[in-house]
Amino acid sequence: MVRAFRVYDTLAGEVRPFVPRVAPRIGLFVCGVTPYAEAHIGHGRTAITFDVVARALRRWGYRVLYVQNVTNLDDRLIVRGLAEGRDPLELAEFHFQGWLRAMDQLEARSVNVYPFATDYLPEIIEQISALLGRGFAYAVDGDVYYSVAKFPDYGRLSGQRVEALRPGARIEVDPKKRAPEDFALWKTAKPGEPAWPSPWGPGRPGWHIEDTAITARLLGNQYDLHGGGTDLKFPHHEAEIAQAEGASGQKPLVNYWMHAGMLQMHGEKMAKSVGNVIGLDETIRRVGAEVLRFYYLNAHYRSPLNYEEGKSLEEAREGLATLAAPYRRLREEILRGGLTRPGRELPPEVARTATALPHRLDGILAEDFQTREAIAALYGWGRTLGEWGSKLETLSGAALVTLGAPYRWATEVLGLFPERTSGKAPPEFASLVQVALEARSRARARGDFGEADHIRQALLKAGIVLEDHSTETRWQWKRDGSG
Repeated sequence: MVRAFRVYDTLAGEVRPFVPRVAPRIGLFVCGVTPYAEAHIGHGRTAITFDVVARALRRWGYRVLYVQNVTNLDDRLIVRGLAEGRDPLELAEFHFQGWLRAMDQLEARSVNVYPFATDYLPEIIEQISALLGRGFAYAVDGDVYYSVAKFPDYGRLSGQRVEALRPGARIEVDPKKRAPEDFALWKTAKPGEPAWPSPWGPGRPGWHIEDTAITARLLGNQYDLHGGGTDLKFPHHEAEIAQAEGASGQKPLVNYWMHAGMLQMHGEKMAKSVGNVIGLDETIRRVGAEVLRFYYLNAHYRSPLNYEEGKSLEEAREGLATLAAPYRRLREEILRGGLTRPGRELPPEVARTATALPHRLDGILAEDFQTREAIAALYGWGRTLGEWGSKLETLSGAALVTLGAPYRWATEVLGLFPERTSGKAPPEFASLVQVALEARSRARARGDFGEADHIRQALLKAGIVLEDHSTETRWQWKRDGSG
């Protein structure tokens, strides 16, 4: 049975119970990067926010299809490509590979599909044609625009009023438009730019239409959850709603909107266009991926996160060291004596507390993904372990494993405390893995694929990789620890 949870829905303006369209499946789409340059740590915050969302949902028994698009062609890529003498598509691929490496280092591997915008040109053209046919768009000299006046709900998500809109940084000033707030669905080709054939002449898609064409294909005309940074509410997410609902005639596009707060520097949003960015790769090299991940999670995802050079990440380093110290001590004891070492068992009340804490942590996260509060609870458990002192040396292997349950939860859901050492699996793992495989087999036999996937992921965190064959499931040890 899946776990109930609540989430702050931007459109509703309140925290409300999450009800999947078709339980236990959840379709999740998050606006991804435009890889025209190296990603910065502001991008990383949004990615880690929704990595935790996907991790938690899967732990709770949901079958999540997580899609994060890649805008591999837009004005910025074209301008940067011309400046560097590189093909824009090749430039996008280069920086996207860098993004994947950073995500791997940050333990953010929950995305199922990274669709590239240029791979969905037929779907984009189909959606634009539908908007023209339904009267939501108009074509002028090879360009196609969305007529915002035709969609009365435009502005509901962001709270913007259409009549108050004026041309600005993201509203094109174009004499072909019927109104300043109208936005481009298709742009006619300019000399030297990449172009594709269309019913309106050679050109390329606008920014907004790429995402809704992708989601219509992969998640359907309506799906469960859309995420992104708060800076995308207007105009991007407003445009997505207008396009998708206008083209399909079905509403709502999504049942829940989640927006992560911006990373700020000197009180201003971190952005390449502003020039106040700190590179993601550079930061990972300098302070370590786990410190950066902890920095993101030690705040509620909806809150702005202020970055202070020389202070923020140093505080995160110290905070993580304090949080990890008790668990490191536990692991050292387990490695010294093994999982089956004899010794004292835990007092019943301590064992119950250790076993119950992961469920309590689930409950904290189930109330709008309060990672900071979950980390606070882990600090409290660390203080409890600290009171044991040298008594840890007298405990049995099973008792030590029980005490580590809250930290294993943190590895599974928060992505903290990863280990990447390689070697042979301890002999006692074979019998433990066999028990897990039998449980997984029973789950699959009764059709509980969410539980089966949960067991696979739990084994992966322990370094056990499963390979399903026609008549059996084989396993092999890849490395010790999570990830």
